[in-house]
Amino acid sequence: MNKHLFVDNSNVWIEGMKVSAVAKGIVPDIFHASEYRITDSLWRIDFGKLYQVLNGANVVDAFLYGSTPPPNDSLWHKAGQAGFQVRTFERSRYNNKEKKVDGQIAADMFELAVDLKTQSQHEIILIAGDADYVPVIEKIKKRGVKLTVAFWDHASRELIQVADQFISLNELRDAIAWT
Repeated sequence: MNKHLFVDNSNVWIEGMKVSAVAKGIVPDIFHASEYRITDSLWRIDFGKLYQVLNGANVVDAFLYGSTPPPNDSLWHKAGQAGFQVRTFERSRYNNKEKKVDGQIAADMFELAVDLKTQSQHEIILIAGDADYVPVIEKIKKRGVKLTVAFWDHASRELIQVADQFISLNELRDAIAWT
């Protein structure tokens, strides 16, 4: 099966820092981590390890989406070296919030699903956790493409239910951590 990875960087990284804070006992549970914005600021994701854990041998293409990083940030360069095509977007000038990322991921996943010649031989793996992706996942699945969600255990229940498969990153936290 040919695999296509779509990663929402800020979503997986910020939530991963919360999961790490819980695992290290900094905060009692994920709900407190989210409520009080408590994170393990030292935890980082290693995109090369993520790529391999999600079956790197069968990955046809991998995309990493996020906000334009500062000029001295090497993370995105390392992601490119790990096999990801990097797509960044400017943050809002008015409130400094991330814009366009979720919409672009959804559009790119659907475009891929439409373009595939043999849908049943392909799997799209979304590494994100919010319910905004549910409508596009439903449309992709109607085309016969398998869709897997890989995310932390506190991903949207609706997202987990609509996916063909759910991969828990909680169980892989140490395996995908940048050391």
